[in-house]
Amino acid sequence: MNRTPVVFIHGAWLHALSWESWAERFASRGFLAFTPGWPGEAAAVQEVRTSPSGMFAGIGLDMLTDHYADIVRSFDIAPVIVGHSVGGLIAQHLIGANIGRAAVAIAPAPVNDVPLPASPDPLWTPGRDGGALAALSPARFEQCFANTVGKTEATRLFDRYAVPAPRRLLADLGCGRGVRSTRAAVDVGNADRGPLLLISGQEDLLVPDAVTRAVYKQYGDSTAVTDLKQFADRAHSLVIDAGWRYVADYVLGWLDERGLRAHSE
Repeated sequence: MNRTPVVFIHGAWLHALSWESWAERFASRGFLAFTPGWPGEAAAVQEVRTSPSGMFAGIGLDMLTDHYADIVRSFDIAPVIVGHSVGGLIAQHLIGANIGRAAVAIAPAPVNDVPLPASPDPLWTPGRDGGALAALSPARFEQCFANTVGKTEATRLFDRYAVPAPRRLLADLGCGRGVRSTRAAVDVGNADRGPLLLISGQEDLLVPDAVTRAVYKQYGDSTAVTDLKQFADRAHSLVIDAGWRYVADYVLGWLDERGLRAHSE
């Protein structure tokens, strides 16, 4: 019997370490869990904050999508793809192109012509490199990313997982005045792809529940399996905060219901 791989793709302003609890949970259920970082992403959070590589600072959506497409294609057994934020967009792009066995998109950056909400004031501050990176301050992280948890937990999450995000990537996603990249397009009509689960947090300020519901409606004409799960009282931090296991276990249950189990013949 072969074990089913799961590839986790983290989102902007988080390090690959953000999947540590998920990887342990999925591994305990028999899956092969992989949490590959972005191109040029250092293994330590502090190193990304203080001395990011030029490759990391220059990441755009094209590079990031190709990076994970190559990883997913490298397995002998097609993996399940689980992505958060921009990772959720990439998960949809890949499964829509028949890359991967199934996909889960958690609080995903919107696809196609679904817009992001306009921010009334600047969300981020310049990074240490003077411009290529955009950093969330601890206060903004608490206000906009982890807005449903207390200050103590928000501080802990920031200290352990938060890193700057490449401005080029944010522009490709349509943040600020950027023109959204064509790689944000997803084949929502593909009837031959694997199952897709969209997840939203109903108190998410970065990717509001309404945005994820609008994306879900775009799949309405496809006969491929597409499901939506909304978590009440959850913010964009729903994959790392104290309630992460409720979300992870829901995903595990969904995979089981769809016949996507940890071991295959």
